[in-house]
Amino acid sequence: MLTATHILILLAAGAGTGFASGLLGIGGGSIMIPISYWLIMAMGVSQDLAIKIAFGTSLLVILPTAISGSWAHSKKKAVRWKTALVLGSCALVGALVGATLAAHLPGEILKKGFGGLVLAIALWMGLGIMQTFRREDAELRENLGLVAACGFPIGMVTGLTGLGGGVLIVPVLVLALNFPMHIAVGTSVASIILASLGGIVGYIVNGLGVSGLLPYSIGYINLPIWLCLAATSIPLAQLGARAAHALPAKPLRYIFIAFVVYAGLEMIGFFGWIKGLLT
Repeated sequence: MLTATHILILLAAGAGTGFASGLLGIGGGSIMIPISYWLIMAMGVSQDLAIKIAFGTSLLVILPTAISGSWAHSKKKAVRWKTALVLGSCALVGALVGATLAAHLPGEILKKGFGGLVLAIALWMGLGIMQTFRREDAELRENLGLVAACGFPIGMVTGLTGLGGGVLIVPVLVLALNFPMHIAVGTSVASIILASLGGIVGYIVNGLGVSGLLPYSIGYINLPIWLCLAATSIPLAQLGARAAHALPAKPLRYIFIAFVVYAGLEMIGFFGWIKGLLT
């Protein structure tokens, strides 16, 4: 059962998720998944179920958050809808497959796989690889064949980790198609709408009838946790999108990276290993 403290933590996590989604073009799962996972574990749910509930619920939060963010970016003429629809459609299929696979994997593998991925994401963002290799003199190009080919594996990652996939979509658009950063972010947020939808269906269908889930769950999606996260993530996605067009994102990006590094290390068990060495 959610306590007042749980609700406050989830509302804060949703706010960070929404702002990061609008600002950086990511789904925000790297913020809310670790927090919701720790809370679900504290409520007495097994690790195997807790990580799958965190993944499924994260994707249901990402869906309206991405709709909110893409609307704001579209008003700024920063969404290439043709690219977003092709990439998102292929990612939807991949996410459905990935979620089905995740439902049959041990929770420990999913937890450590998620931790490893977000650490790689933090390294990628910290090194500023996209800004380093983007050719400013090259023209933006919409290669829909390449976009379609990238969509399915990105969707697989979405389904397997509960992440929206923006951390992979934005680099593809910037490095392979030379999208300017603000257009890559807007197009990424729009494509996440379909990618998250595939994962949601997968986590609902594969979680039906599973014993030990929290009350008010539909498959691996818990509605009270979703409501707390979505209540703040949806409006903050609008603010994040406006900030992406008005503010220097560098300081906020490094705050985000610091949290992701901590969460990734915790999820792979690094701090527990250190504690074991010291005792």
